[in-house]
Amino acid sequence: MPPQFQLTLQHDHCRVTFPAMASTCEVLLDTTDLSLALTLGQAARAEALRIEHKYSRYREGNPVWEINQSNGQTVSLDEETAALIDFSHSLWQMSEGRFDITSGVLRKVWTFDGSDKIPAQADVASVLPHIGWHKVSWQKPALTLPAGMQIDLGGVGKEYAVDKVFAIIQSRWHGACLVNFGGDLRAQGPRTDGRSWQIGIEKASGAASDQVVSLTQGALATSGDARRFLLKDGIRYSHILDPRSGWPVKNAPRSVSVMAPTCLQAGMLSSLAMLMGAEAETFLDQQKVRYWSER
Repeated sequence: MPPQFQLTLQHDHCRVTFPAMASTCEVLLDTTDLSLALTLGQAARAEALRIEHKYSRYREGNPVWEINQSNGQTVSLDEETAALIDFSHSLWQMSEGRFDITSGVLRKVWTFDGSDKIPAQADVASVLPHIGWHKVSWQKPALTLPAGMQIDLGGVGKEYAVDKVFAIIQSRWHGACLVNFGGDLRAQGPRTDGRSWQIGIEKASGAASDQVVSLTQGALATSGDARRFLLKDGIRYSHILDPRSGWPVKNAPRSVSVMAPTCLQAGMLSSLAMLMGAEAETFLDQQKVRYWSER
């Protein structure tokens, strides 16, 4: 087996775990057939690592690196990458600029480590000229990123990976399964005994979870600031940044979990809700989706 790949037999199902995308990735399979679980688990891990290697901003030679090193020159993208850029473009439009894959450069001035180190306004302002999807020329498959700017697909990558791994499992096996990458998940059921998958929604406050969701088919994704924040003079600064100002979104929920048909849709809605701040719940009500928010 590959390093850090674990397959365990529970009393009525198999569980596969492996690290990827800075998360613990988990696949639950409604079978006790270890050989089948091994085959499906290895395929899941291979696909998760393929996506991580292709879209991580930390790796050289992949499409994100090529775009970020283009220095104002036009780059022609492959079909898969172009589809993710198209999706990100639609989120930028839908959120009126709140979701922006060029905003990753804000990490130069913001480090959400639980400390009280708030950057100076001048430092934040110095980064803003390098942010703004409206400055990018995008006509599929050709993308021209102005020199000095970068893109980061981390805002959609994990949810995209969940859906891709889910699709691979479904193409090879028709049993019930649950794909869970760091709390963003997608399920297929019911299980052979008729049960749904039981999902606990973690409290942002760290209190014991008192919300359990039964999921037979569909996806659930969560956005929040439970682990990434700054705290100064009694004010909590969320890691959810508004790319238009460079500062944390005000009055956002501590956590939002959204149920949707696909993980990419669920992640999109939970992320956009956080970016809406005080209007998060109003936004989700308008989308007519099932959700849980914590303030």
